[in-house]
Amino acid sequence: MANYYDDQAVKLQATFTDEDGAALDPTAVYCIVKDPSGNIATYQYGVDAELVKSDTGIYYVVVDADEVGVWFYRWYSTGTGQAAGEGRFDVETLTAWS
Repeated sequence: MANYYDDQAVKLQATFTDEDGAALDPTAVYCIVKDPSGNIATYQYGVDAELVKSDTGIYYVVVDADEVGVWFYRWYSTGTGQAAGEGRFDVETLTAWS
């Protein structure tokens, strides 16, 4: 879990591999993001421009962390390379330096 400040861009990344650890592009890749208010955004690779493939098996989404609180995300894939994983990050208000 990482901490960020409000209005930061947060890069969420997932790496998909086969049983031997070799990079693998699944049939379909998704990322679900839930903000502190409970709003849910779902991204699908090849459909939503926000979900980007940077290399074989490596995908990311950049989230505008515009709300203070705990954010949750879930990566999952279907078909070949089926997998899933979840995570969270905290967003805080940046206070003045003392």
